[in-house]
Amino acid sequence: MTEALTGPEHVQLLCLDVDGVLTDGSILIDHQGMELKRFFVRDGIGLRVWMKLGLQVAIVTGRKGPALERRMAELGIDTIYSGVSDKSEAFSDLLKKTGVDAGEVAMVGDDLPDLPILRRCGYAVAVNDGVQEVRDVARFVTQADGGQGAVREVIEHLLRAKGRWEEAVAIYDIKSEAR
Repeated sequence: MTEALTGPEHVQLLCLDVDGVLTDGSILIDHQGMELKRFFVRDGIGLRVWMKLGLQVAIVTGRKGPALERRMAELGIDTIYSGVSDKSEAFSDLLKKTGVDAGEVAMVGDDLPDLPILRRCGYAVAVNDGVQEVRDVARFVTQADGGQGAVREVIEHLLRAKGRWEEAVAIYDIKSEAR
């Protein structure tokens, strides 16, 4: 049961799973045993815009590794719960540390381990290729699959609902500087 359903315009913290959300869910392991992940660049730009607008991002994922750490460092995301076996517990800790109410959190998930947060957050989101159980609890399902721009789609959806999309575009639009 969700603690506090809210509309997308009230979201202050975007919480993301990684594998299947920020990536396509593939796990590539090279001949030396190093794990490789493929991230979609427009998701990264969307996350930077979200943070430049003063909004928060958190990662809650069951896996951990250097590829994840490096990409999150590149993006400037430092609220990371990796190697998590109990996502509900991590979510409780996240709320306590950030001071954000559960109703102000959007969670983007794709698979069964994400259900505890999806059921507790204010605005549950599923990627298009997420499992049925996740799509069933979601209030928004992306058109894009995980790792294929789904996170960017969610960010655009949330910022449009907040009436802040034009402000987001202006961050990169050189025409806005001439005004």
